[in-house]
Amino acid sequence: MADSSDPETYLRRIVDEDALREYLVDHLGPVDKYEVELHGEGHSNETLLLTWGDNQLVIRRPPPGEVASSAHNVLREYRVIDALQNTAVRVPRTVLACDDHSVIGSDFYVMEAVEGDVIRTDLPKRFQRDESRAQIGRELVDRLVEIHKVDYDAAGLRELGHPEGFTQRQVERWTKQFDWASEVTESERTVPGIEFVTEWLWENVPEDHPQTLLHGDYKLDNMLFGPGETPEIASVLDWELSTLGDPLTDLGWMLSFWWDEKDPNVPRSTGDLYPDIMRDSTYPTRQELVNQYEERTGWKFLNHQFYRVLGVYKLAALGEMFFRRHLEGNADDPLYPEMREGVPAITKRAVRIIEGDEPL
Repeated sequence: MADSSDPETYLRRIVDEDALREYLVDHLGPVDKYEVELHGEGHSNETLLLTWGDNQLVIRRPPPGEVASSAHNVLREYRVIDALQNTAVRVPRTVLACDDHSVIGSDFYVMEAVEGDVIRTDLPKRFQRDESRAQIGRELVDRLVEIHKVDYDAAGLRELGHPEGFTQRQVERWTKQFDWASEVTESERTVPGIEFVTEWLWENVPEDHPQTLLHGDYKLDNMLFGPGETPEIASVLDWELSTLGDPLTDLGWMLSFWWDEKDPNVPRSTGDLYPDIMRDSTYPTRQELVNQYEERTGWKFLNHQFYRVLGVYKLAALGEMFFRRHLEGNADDPLYPEMREGVPAITKRAVRIIEGDEPL
C-alpha cells in the first residue's frame, strides 16, 4: 500500500529520479540544475514539475497500480497535444514522449511549463471584477469552439477515434468504467440510483450528432489562465480523454461543472470536484453559455438534459474509480476516500436533472 501521508515516499514510487535524469541527458543534453517535484493538483494522471537547467518542464505519467483500460493513456494525450501545435487551439509546447518503462516504470511525456493560474475555488486577485468574471465564461466557450472547429484530418488526427455512434459508446464505456470500479467498491457500499440513471441514458441517447475533435475533459479547472489583467486562457490542459465524436458531450460535461445561483448547494462530500465560485450573478449562466456556443458554432444544443446527465454520470464513474484506487492503496489523493459518500451524492444529482429538478 502506498504511504499516502508522505509525498516524498509517493514521489519515489512514481519516478526513479536517477534513471529519469540519465534518459533526459541522452535526449536533451546535460544540465547543471535538475529537480523533480510532485505537482499535487488534479485527480487523474500524475503531474510532475521538472527543473531542467534554465527550463521549467512538466512530466505526465499514469498513476501506479492497475487502472481502468484507456483511462490514463498519456501517450495518446501527447499525440493530441503534439498534433495541435500549429492550430488555433492553445496547448503547451511538447518536448518528448517515452514508452520505455525501464525509465520511471510507465509511459510518460514531457512538455514545456506555461505561466498562469488554474481557477478552482478562488479567483486570482487580478480577476476579482465583474467584467473579468463575465469574461471567464466567454473565454471558456470560445476556446471550446476552437477545439470543435479543428480540421482533424489536416492535423493528422483522423485515426484518433471513430465518431460514428460515439454517443452510444460513451454510455457503454462509462458503464464499464463504473462496473470495473465496483468490482472492489461494492463490498464497501452501494450507490443508490445508479441503475436508474444508466437505464435512462440508454433510453434517451441521441442517434445523430456533429462529428468533431473532442477534448473529453473540458471544464474550468482544466484551463490555464495567463498572467495578464484580463482573463485569457493561455493553455488547455489534460487531453487524456480526447477523441473524435459528439461535441455536445464536451459542452454537457463543461456545463455539469458550471453551477448557477438557482442550483442546490454543492454536496460537501464531493470535495473540490465541484467548484462553485460561478454561483454569482456576475458570471454567465449555463443558458448564456449555451447561447454563446450555439451562436459561434451554428449547432443547436438539442437533448441538453441527456448531455448534462451523461456529464454527471461520467463524474460518478470517475469518482468510483478514484474510490477503488484508494481502497487498493494506489493513490495518495485525499479526495479519493471522500468518494465513499461523494459518488452517491453525484448520482443523486443525475437523478435530479432527469426529474427536472435542476434545469438548464
